[in-house]
Amino acid sequence: MSLTVDIQKQLGAFSLDVSFEANPDEVLALLGASGCGKSMTLKCIAGVEKPDRGRIVLNGRTLFDAEKHINLPPQKRRVGYLFQQYALFPNMTIYQNVYAGAKGRADAKQVVEEKLEALHLTGLEHKRPRELSGGQQQRVALARILVNEPEALLLDEPFSALDSYLRWELELELTDTLRAFSGPSIFVSHSREEVFRICGNVCVLSAGRSERKRSVQELFARPDTLASCLLTGCKNLSRIKVLDSGRVAALDWGTELETGDRALDGIAYIGVKSRHMEIVPETAAGSKNVFPCTVARLIEDERRFIVVMDTPAGQDGYSIVNMTVEYAQGQALHVGDRLYIQIAPSDIMLLQK
Repeated sequence: MSLTVDIQKQLGAFSLDVSFEANPDEVLALLGASGCGKSMTLKCIAGVEKPDRGRIVLNGRTLFDAEKHINLPPQKRRVGYLFQQYALFPNMTIYQNVYAGAKGRADAKQVVEEKLEALHLTGLEHKRPRELSGGQQQRVALARILVNEPEALLLDEPFSALDSYLRWELELELTDTLRAFSGPSIFVSHSREEVFRICGNVCVLSAGRSERKRSVQELFARPDTLASCLLTGCKNLSRIKVLDSGRVAALDWGTELETGDRALDGIAYIGVKSRHMEIVPETAAGSKNVFPCTVARLIEDERRFIVVMDTPAGQDGYSIVNMTVEYAQGQALHVGDRLYIQIAPSDIMLLQK
């Protein structure tokens, strides 16, 4: 039961252009900043919105095809859509809410009872949504979806309506539900932590455009675009100018760096994770990939310090870099200290725009 999406939609000045495929048993993340088109993509798959061009195919069934004028209504798509706010009927009981998803089935009563039990909702059947916690409301919404036996699940930031202390428990429960589901699941989030823990593969969306699908591990280990690098949490970024083979000028840092024996065609930025910046003795000045920085700020964390530094190129924007150090090392540093930072060529991420 694979899901293939290749659609385009114009929304004023915003252009949506996404293409990806999700396989059976796969939990695919759509990861991107707010306003990048993640939720709109889900709405197009569910049939709530209509794309301008392209195709959507689920398990061999065409849900949408602009050229063939096919556009199945939401109730015929067999797609389960979990909205951010769950969209429960406030005046119905929990049982009635779940039963609404099974209407028309000869075995509706049995299926509803099975899903209520499976999602630990037994005993809450006669309550109304306002009487439940956020986590319980989410389980009701999932039960209502699953009684209809969808072929694909769409989850639009399912933890956004929950308090932080509830998220961990609900994340574990949702992960179990997704593992038991045999079809493809699309998980929309702007949280890299959620994506890393829940999803196997990820498709980054940036300004309405999708990047290639890759494993979550590959994205976090070696992002290859500026947008994907930012989404992994990397804060040390610089525009570059290619000087010669394997060597670049980091324009925002005011230094030159060797990047190793790697092709630089199409590379516009570099990124370096905080843990890959190393403080070296002043005697290393002039060595390969060593440059001076000035401590601008020390941020005390629970077990470490974040050291924010100005580079030779300036004191704002991408010219600021940061690294993490052990607590004892951070205590010995002071604002205004001059440090020498070294970066291994293999730790420099080469990024396309």
